[in-house]
Amino acid sequence: MKITKIEKKKRLYLIEIDEGDKLYVTEDTIVRFMLSKDKEITSKDLEQIKAFAQFSYGKNLALYYLSFKQRTEKEIRDYLTKYDLDRDIISKVIKTLKDEKWINDLQYIEIVIQQNLHSGDKGPYVLKQKLLQKGIDRKLIDSALENTDFSTVCRKTAEKVAKRYQGKLPQRALRDKLSQTLTNKGFSYQEVKAAIAEFQLEDFSENEEELIYKELDKHYRKYSKKYDGYELRQRLTQALARKGFDFDTIKSALREYL
Repeated sequence: MKITKIEKKKRLYLIEIDEGDKLYVTEDTIVRFMLSKDKEITSKDLEQIKAFAQFSYGKNLALYYLSFKQRTEKEIRDYLTKYDLDRDIISKVIKTLKDEKWINDLQYIEIVIQQNLHSGDKGPYVLKQKLLQKGIDRKLIDSALENTDFSTVCRKTAEKVAKRYQGKLPQRALRDKLSQTLTNKGFSYQEVKAAIAEFQLEDFSENEEELIYKELDKHYRKYSKKYDGYELRQRLTQALARKGFDFDTIKSALREYL
């Protein structure tokens, strides 16, 4: 059989053969098999050309996908699957990219961890879930996280949260807010406890007396229009408790306020 036409089509080349076959190949395929118009090829040559063309196309797609940022093996595999490439071809592409150091899941983990240590606010549990969603082996993730100290990240995150609520919450409520927020961000109980203990909460909270009277003024204006006596006291007590004030402080404030 003979090649009757080679025509460039954007990133690929269209090859036509005198027996009616048409196929798209990469430039690498043209070079590897020294393909040209009027070249004679055998059926075996054609099968080799088709196989390499698919492999080369898959590799080029993967490299393009990798050009934006580093990807995990699963991300590359999922991306190539969308292009209807043969499963064996995809596996071959993946192996080649791993051999050539384009794909390295351990390195991917280390980059994510380092970025989080420098500018992130996530604890190990959240990072683990994110990495698992990327299809990375659990043992690789566990090993990397176990060897990472998250105490500095936890402390910085605690300070940011405390500043956000500065002057808005009493100390007990601020401590609860810190604990809840840091836990939701994936830090362990020990990390959260140590972070909160490292700075004085009163530095981030107004004088408790000023704060409770500010809240009392606000809620009194709201509830005194509808309630009085015992019912008013109960409404005010519940509102202040929801804000995080303890009942002894509330009781004392109400005694002087009402």
